[in-house]
Amino acid sequence: MDEIKINVTRSSMPPLEEYIEEIKPLWKSRWLSNHGEVAQKLEAELKERLDVVDICTFVNGHMALEVAIQSLSLPQGAEIITTPYTHISTTHAITRNGLTPVFVDIEPVHYTLEPARIEEAVTEKTAAIVATHVYGFPCDVERIEGIAKKYGLVVIYDEAHAFSVKYKGIGIGNFGDYSMFSCHATKVFHTIEGGLITCKPEHASEMRRIRQIANFGNVSEDDISYVGPNAKMNEFAAAMGICNLRHLDEMIALRRAADTRYCERLMDVPGIHVPRPSAETDWNYIYFPVVFDGVRFNRDAVKAKLDAHGIYARKYFYPLTNMAHCYAPQYANADLPVAREVSQNVLTLPMFSDLTPEMVDEICDVILKEE
Repeated sequence: MDEIKINVTRSSMPPLEEYIEEIKPLWKSRWLSNHGEVAQKLEAELKERLDVVDICTFVNGHMALEVAIQSLSLPQGAEIITTPYTHISTTHAITRNGLTPVFVDIEPVHYTLEPARIEEAVTEKTAAIVATHVYGFPCDVERIEGIAKKYGLVVIYDEAHAFSVKYKGIGIGNFGDYSMFSCHATKVFHTIEGGLITCKPEHASEMRRIRQIANFGNVSEDDISYVGPNAKMNEFAAAMGICNLRHLDEMIALRRAADTRYCERLMDVPGIHVPRPSAETDWNYIYFPVVFDGVRFNRDAVKAKLDAHGIYARKYFYPLTNMAHCYAPQYANADLPVAREVSQNVLTLPMFSDLTPEMVDEICDVILKEE
């Protein structure tokens, strides 16, 4: 097999000189963490970009989600309805808080939580819903919000894929009670490693508690009120975010061009399904997922062909989180036919801002070549 020459993702980077200029003041201030001026500047710019009332930066997206769930102070063993079709981090954030995930199936268009299945799963132990905007495709936020109001549930969205996405002209971070964004190096916007929590306006006053939990639970110099982690974003990561935010629209436009070329080559091919965002979604082109029918195109056979040509595509998400070794003994028998079918047939093809039309053609030629 050739060495990997086209990876599934490739981090966008600002000009080196721009980043150096952004971090130069740190050599004078020596304030490298603990919510310094750079992190505060990034938060202010992110609030404007995402059009949210408040934002808190984190060391990574997982800790952001875990702390957001911890801030709810739910009783041990309380149930959280969630999706199996997500990164394992989503499920870990629930169980590491001593809470019980209740897996329900996804809908077959955008692979997000099926609202009807959510309502069927509500019990007297249900306290919250943790849903994922899969591939940046928004969940059915109206129906989920209706269910949450009906049963008095908190809604947290895992928006690891959804940075800068808008739904019906509204920033996606304004839906649900809290939202988590990942700023990992592979995302549309990154801070090398990092994460964000945003909230709807009525929860703005509660973001102070989230900040406190993320800083070892410190309420003041002399008072530690929560058992919290060290989950703060450092200043070097925040500086990378400030630089990348300046170039974000350009990076999304480049991704859009690659997406367009993929669609020209694959959209109408029998046996290949290319999921698309709704007309009401202003998308970020974070990934290019394709689902194979398993007959004319076998997912694993296609991946093997791509591997042989040095092209790395990812089975994303596979396996379902309820099938991970740490969860399978308890949750493997969950009734999830749609999620299981999608996970067994999906590949995310390479997608990044440097992906040229020629590279897209090379990838598509390998997929479509008859053996």
